[in-house]
Amino acid sequence: AQLIGDIYRRDRKAGLEAARLMSRLHAVDLKKYGFTADCLPVLDVPVEGASNVIGNRAYGNDPKTVTELGRAAAEGLMQGGMLPVMKHMPGHGRGFADSHHNLPIVDVSRAELEAHDFAPFKALNDLPIAMTGHLVFTAIDPERPATTSPIVIDQIIRSYIGFDGLLMSDDSSMNALSGDLAERTRAIVSGGCDMVLHCNGVMEEMQAVLANTPILRGKALKRAQKALACLDKVTDDDEIAMRDAFANHLAAVA
Repeated sequence: AQLIGDIYRRDRKAGLEAARLMSRLHAVDLKKYGFTADCLPVLDVPVEGASNVIGNRAYGNDPKTVTELGRAAAEGLMQGGMLPVMKHMPGHGRGFADSHHNLPIVDVSRAELEAHDFAPFKALNDLPIAMTGHLVFTAIDPERPATTSPIVIDQIIRSYIGFDGLLMSDDSSMNALSGDLAERTRAIVSGGCDMVLHCNGVMEEMQAVLANTPILRGKALKRAQKALACLDKVTDDDEIAMRDAFANHLAAVA
């Protein structure tokens, strides 16, 4: 994503097309293996001094760049019949700790968060799926990370940002969350996430997550069905031509 941002800063039109092409090619590759979703775009807007956990996954350090490239990336995926999953809502750009290992605490005002961190998500609130971030925003809920906070999910993600799509948690095995996997899963569900993500493949952990995750129903099921309906929007593009065009964009910043 950082390279895509470099192209964009040299030539906005080329950057947008490079973002779209990269995702369109992701869709080509992933569909061959039966995947239907890709955890892009990353809409986090890092600030100076933040943990490098987002690092070169960020398109840039300003909301406008991240918003425009994130939109292009999402469109590329959907053109290839792949569901985008924007992350890490409502924003991981101020994480001064790596949430894989520790819980980041964000101590800035809500007004500052709205102007910077939340802005790309609000602009792309029509996308079908989003992933939460494991951060505490003290101005909103000083007790719980966004992933398990009904306050953040209700007041910020659903209301202020206006996202009514399918909401999944970030990885439940990350140590920003406290408790065992059963406790984490219950907290994620009760906080308001529709789905629980688990990534490390440890069977005992997966069984604990499964045992404490309800079957999709009600609003969550309708959101999933609405997201799946987007898989039909596929364009007929020439793979070789797309790869050549993308390689040319990358060569410009090599």
